[in-house]
Amino acid sequence: MKWYKLDTDELKQQLGVDDNKGLSSNDAASRLKKFGANVLDDGKKTSLLLIFLKQFQDFMVLVLLAATLISGLLGEYVDAVAIMVIVLINGLIGFFQEQKAEKSLAKLKELSAPMANTLRDGKWIKIPSSDLVIGDIIKLTSGDRASADVRITKSKSLEMEESALTGESLPIAKHDYPIKQDNLEPADQKNMAFMGTLATRGSGVGIVVGTGMKTAMGQIADLLVKTEQVVTPLERKLAELGKILILVALVLTAFVVFVGVYQGQPMYDMFLAGVSLAVAAIPEGLPAIVTVALSLGVQRMIKKKAIVRKLSAVETLGSASVICSDKTGTMTENQMTVKEIYLNQETVYVSGEGYDTKGSFSKKDSGTEDSSLDSLLLYGALCNHAILNKKKGKWLIDGDPTEGALLVAARKANITLEDTEKFRIVHEIPFDSDRKRMTVVVEDEDNNRFVITKGAPDVLLPRANYISDHGNRRPLRAKDQNQINHAIENMAEKALRTIAICVKAISPNQKLDDLSLEKDLTFIGLSGMIDPPRREVKDAIKECHSAGIKTVMITGDHAKTAHAIAKQLDLIPTHGKVLEGYQVSHMTEEQLSDIIEDVYVFARVTPEHKLKIVKAFQNRGHVVAMTGDGVNDAPAIKASDIGISMGHSGTDVAKEASALVLLDDNFATIKSAIKEGRNIYENIRKFIRYLLASNVGEILVMLFAMLLGLPLPLVPVQILWVNLVTDGLPAMALGLDQAEDDVMKRNPRNPKEGVFARGLGFKIISRGIMIGIVTLIAFITTYQGNPEHLRYAQTVAFTTLVMTQLIHVFDCRSERSVFARNPFQNLYLVAAVISSLLLLLVVLYFEPLQDIFHTMDLGLRDWIFVLALSSIPTVLFGFTKK
Repeated sequence: MKWYKLDTDELKQQLGVDDNKGLSSNDAASRLKKFGANVLDDGKKTSLLLIFLKQFQDFMVLVLLAATLISGLLGEYVDAVAIMVIVLINGLIGFFQEQKAEKSLAKLKELSAPMANTLRDGKWIKIPSSDLVIGDIIKLTSGDRASADVRITKSKSLEMEESALTGESLPIAKHDYPIKQDNLEPADQKNMAFMGTLATRGSGVGIVVGTGMKTAMGQIADLLVKTEQVVTPLERKLAELGKILILVALVLTAFVVFVGVYQGQPMYDMFLAGVSLAVAAIPEGLPAIVTVALSLGVQRMIKKKAIVRKLSAVETLGSASVICSDKTGTMTENQMTVKEIYLNQETVYVSGEGYDTKGSFSKKDSGTEDSSLDSLLLYGALCNHAILNKKKGKWLIDGDPTEGALLVAARKANITLEDTEKFRIVHEIPFDSDRKRMTVVVEDEDNNRFVITKGAPDVLLPRANYISDHGNRRPLRAKDQNQINHAIENMAEKALRTIAICVKAISPNQKLDDLSLEKDLTFIGLSGMIDPPRREVKDAIKECHSAGIKTVMITGDHAKTAHAIAKQLDLIPTHGKVLEGYQVSHMTEEQLSDIIEDVYVFARVTPEHKLKIVKAFQNRGHVVAMTGDGVNDAPAIKASDIGISMGHSGTDVAKEASALVLLDDNFATIKSAIKEGRNIYENIRKFIRYLLASNVGEILVMLFAMLLGLPLPLVPVQILWVNLVTDGLPAMALGLDQAEDDVMKRNPRNPKEGVFARGLGFKIISRGIMIGIVTLIAFITTYQGNPEHLRYAQTVAFTTLVMTQLIHVFDCRSERSVFARNPFQNLYLVAAVISSLLLLLVVLYFEPLQDIFHTMDLGLRDWIFVLALSSIPTVLFGFTKK
């Protein structure tokens, strides 16, 4: 169907939709069932069987399976079956870990899916774009991505950037009338908006005519839906580390086998022991545990209202040293309330809080009855896109909070929706961050037309040549300008944001695209509104300061307003500077870099300034987190080390450019995300420390025994059991450890820091050596050179190795000391250790398993001996930070 050729009435008839009500919920549900979800095919998914089989493709596991086959052929059935069962259980654990990680990522994808502003059952609601159906009426505003193919029915200066589809980088102006030409390419269909393209200016309404694979984008879906596996810098480092560990483990294992054979041990026994030792020594579970730790950390962040879109952000969060944050909505409540109005050279005070429509107007000593006030409030309500709704007895604003404040102020003066509907908006010049103003052309019931412009006072005053004085228009004099500027200063000192409103009568014949529409205006008055700071932000900024993170406020507001809010939040110190946008414009990046350490507030800035600020901080060596919500914020968000977008107010393009999305648009959530990011990285270090120290201990006990001419202190099946049970469960539990008390009292981590930094390498080797030594002591003491004691000595050595590791895991919870943390704080770890201990007791005392695992019963004296030896490494190092 060539939708671009149809006029609006034909389109509505074809699709069976009423443009005043949209589709009904029932109709939309039946169409969704008929046509399917509005999503692009993402290719074939890996089957569960292949994911399971993938767990056994590791080279060492294949060698172990081959050795098991040989063992079976030689008649060692018990060993063969035991090893097969352990390998199978290990594979199942890996399979479930991978499944959990995939489910987590799928959940993230679902949460971060774009929303569509849709007319259903006569009400504008936001629904997931996947639920859009053909015939849905949707609204597009600057910064939104089209979620489907849409035939535009209303356009207000709408421009779409279609480079994802056509390769054309310049935005295309869109109109709403039919095009009668045949065989037009998408780039020439000026009344269509296509899935995946971006609204860069203006606004529009349209009817969905194509969804999912039936869209223009669907036809080239293979170009857009290439799934790239996200590899974080940490995962890359660990992959490199894994290769080194494999090489070292293989060399050491080969050496152990060589020495054992040289000492007279049977070749078959040493071969099987060597393979088992290699499997145990190589931390093949490390990548899976890292993935699970990242995905679990991401799930915790979701609960704290932060969605991670890029896994690399989790690691980078721990290095953040500067947070550049929006003021409005992030540090403040985003519930603007008009508190003062300046008109007729005097101030009117407005009572009431938030979006509650109850309130009154008064001058210093008396009430006020002023037609000029009603006019100003009416103009503010007409030049406005916000919608005031009452839900569960509470008034809420759908739209911009500033416009919402003007709407609520009008309601306080009993100016209702019926009053505004007497006027017809015939033209609009939308607000954007560069113009800092919005203009509408309005026609009243007598066909009189006039222009209403609202925006920043410093932008509108140069365009105003007249002033309204008690309803009478007269020239704007220098004295008037001084009084207005004085009123702006007074409001700014009280942290009030000021919006100016100007009007101009025009002829019905005047062209609506005339550039003079916004000139020769008549100044009516100012509205001073406040957006109070969020209560939790002050403590969050204080905590960030303790963590060595500088917080910087960036806002389009007046400098004095921003400074007042910054002081309320204790964000700006006594020596702190406030820099305005025009000052940033006149500086080079180098000049800005020279003074930026002393700047805490940037006021009256444009999105272009944000990019300059990010680069200046990065030039000083900072890792920068930058927040933003608009389409023009995307370059700064993308250029920063951690781009953060707003879940409520953020545009789709801002979200796509970001690594982190704040569901509640709250600064305190950034702090929580940084804390979680630091903790995830520390938890990964914890289980690297635990796994590698345990593996070093296992290799060294075998190596030392061979060098001393002793028999094998551990049999292959025991080594594999330790690798499965003792290494696996506690390591996973370490990934769930809570943050240490001082995690937000440390300076940010150096992003160039290696995995073994801060003494981790020494801790791994020193603890590993001690684990190996005490296990060997246990073996030598009980063996005493008597071959008849071999099984008993192997049982004691096996038990000592397991207990040493289970005690050592608590030492891994802190960089400081085992005594620095309450062992019962992490109940997952306690449960994992108890589970491992119970499984050890089963292997030791359950008679059918004793022959399989070459164990025997141990008495009370044996246990006292084992526990005394097992405690030595942790107690010895518990009194030192090294």
